[in-house]
Formats: sequence, structure tokens, C-alpha cells
Amino acid sequence: MATIVPDVDDIKLKALKAFTKEFTKNADICVCAPGRVNLIGEHTDYNNGFVLPMALPMVTVIAGKRNNTNKCKIISLNESLDSGNWVEFESSPRNNIKPGEPKWANYVKGCIANFLCDVPGFNAVIVSSVPIGAGLSSSAALEVATYTFLETLTGMKAKKPEDKALACQRAEHDFANVPCGIMDQFISVMGKKGYALLLDCEDLSTKQIPLSQINDYVFLITNSNTPHKLSSSAYCERRDCCYKAAEILTKKSLREASVMDIELLQLQNVSENMIKRTRHVVTEIQRTTEAVHALEKGDFRKFGQLMNESHDSLKNDYEVSSIELDTLVSAAREVKGVLGSRLTGAGFGGCTVSLVEKDMITKVIDNIKAKYSGNATFYVAQPAMGARVLTIN
Repeated sequence: MATIVPDVDDIKLKALKAFTKEFTKNADICVCAPGRVNLIGEHTDYNNGFVLPMALPMVTVIAGKRNNTNKCKIISLNESLDSGNWVEFESSPRNNIKPGEPKWANYVKGCIANFLCDVPGFNAVIVSSVPIGAGLSSSAALEVATYTFLETLTGMKAKKPEDKALACQRAEHDFANVPCGIMDQFISVMGKKGYALLLDCEDLSTKQIPLSQINDYVFLITNSNTPHKLSSSAYCERRDCCYKAAEILTKKSLREASVMDIELLQLQNVSENMIKRTRHVVTEIQRTTEAVHALEKGDFRKFGQLMNESHDSLKNDYEVSSIELDTLVSAAREVKGVLGSRLTGAGFGGCTVSLVEKDMITKVIDNIKAKYSGNATFYVAQPAMGARVLTIN
């Protein structure tokens, strides 16, 4: 069966107990922020398109307390770390903070450096149920949890949730050296139980899309447990190809392009790769818009069909799938009751997401296990809450 995701209260208790053990005092602040799964709208973000993620029940929790110094000591209980589980550094002045080892701490440092004010010294413990390297945005969960912790620690809050998300994105760009889009931070900040979030990556406007009629269905997230193999060079190659196509079409971005523009590109004697990359982006933006309309009408069969089309486009036109991901998708689609299945995230590893009738979950998992030679991990999810402060009893 699917892996049971630890309840937020269980993660919170683990963090609070660990803090007391490590620092011989009780924490007085505890916050969390979720990972996410993108339901549709892949590789559209840097083309100013639409994305449709939802927050997951898997969270990163931070428990902590001021320590009356100007130093931060942070301990991570994440078992996947291979570069040291603690870090200590001066928290102010914040413009003196520099990235370094261990690498996971750079996400925290970057948030402090991009915070609204200098931060007093604190001790903290981090515990997470968001799997690392699965494409479920463990990095954004850590960033947004850190920023939420800092807001509570200082009493200074971002004026708008968008400002908070953008500060966390800058942390990832400047300190982790990862040129990520904005989707992950936005959904981790703004996630709402029972809703997906439509994000317009051109003007950063958002709309909460209700999934109130989803009661008979769940999203099955299947982790291939193969790490992302999409290197930065392959990612940049696809991104730059899209930028070049927009330039040839005299568009600000491929958001402005249409199916007719793909035909115009073909007349320009451009590479077949450029045609394919453009076709994926143009049709994926259109699919995401159609997917929102389908969800608003409660038409989950149409939504599932669009998920299938999305995966096929990512596989054939954008070429970011893998044997493992294709096997997981194919095995899921074989089972009656699966409305749609697709890779989620950048591709070449990580996870798939499938829309499944609730009473067919066991059959789907059994079929995937029979067809997939790897060691897949399964999570059943519906849209969860975004970042929040947790009560300490």
C-alpha cells in the first residue's frame, strides 16, 4: 500500500523533542511549510505560462528559540543528508552571510540574507517529511518554513505573500545557485486545503481553484526513486531554445505564441528540436487553461485526459521523461479507474502523479509494483494547507 505520510502533529512533536534534547530548553516557535506536486503545466513557468500545483500533506517543520547571541545554530534531522546535519554562523549583519557547506544550509542562509531585517541569533531543529530529490519541492518547503520561522522570530512579516515567495526564490538563486522558477515557493506560501493554485507566471497573479468535488478521487504520487538526471545544461538548453523560438517569432515569450506560430517556425528552417520544444510549451499552456475549466466544472475525466496529453508531450516533444517514468505512467494507465497519469516536475527522474478513483488505489499500486522493476514509493494526497505557525502546547 501507499506510504503513510506522518501527521503534521507527529513531525512537530519530533522537532520539539529533538530541540529540547539538543539545546536543553524548550522551543517557543514552531512552523511548517509543505512540499508540492504540479498537477499540470510543466516547463511553462520560464515561458511566462500557467502552472497548476497543489500543496501536499508532507511538510518541513522548524522548531526554535532565540539564543541571545548573534549566532544561529541549526540542526537537521533529515536522514538523507550526506554533508553534515548541523551548521553554525553569524546571523547579522545579514549581508555578510555567505553560502558554504553543508549545502542544505544555504537555503536557510539565503532566506536570512533576503529577510526584511537583521535576524537575532537562534537555535533551531529541522524535521521534514518531504522526500528529497523526488521533485516534490523539498527545497521550497525548507525556504518557506525558514521565512515563516523568521517572521515569527522577529515579528516582521512580508506585506504580501508574493513578497515572501519571491524572497525565498532569491535565496535559492543566490545561495543554492539553482535557477528555479517561482511556482514552488508560491504554492508553499499560498496553498489552501481543498484547492489547487493557478499561477500566471507572467504577472504572478493567482487564483485558487476549488477541488471540492474531488471526494471520489485522490492523487497518487509515485516516486520512481531515481534522482533527477536533468542536468543544468540540459535544462538551460531547453529554456534557451524556447527563448530563441520566441525571438524568431518576435514574441516576448512563448506565452504569446499559438499553434499557427509553430507552422511559421517550420517555414523558418529552424531545427526539429526547436519545433518540438515550442509545440510542447504552446500546447501545455493551452492544456493548463483547459484543465482549470475542467476542474471548475467538476469534469475530472477531461482533466485526466489533459494529464495524459501533458505526459505524452513531455515525453515526445520536450523529451524530459525517462524509461522509469514512462513505465510508471503506463502501468497506472492500464488500470480502470485511473483517469490520467503524467510525470511531474522537471523530468528525467522524480515522480509521477495520477488521478485515481479512491477504491482503485490498491489495484493501481499492485499493477505498478508488478510492472516497475525499481523500488517505487507511493503517496496518496489531496490538496493541503500552505505555510503556517503551529501551536505549542
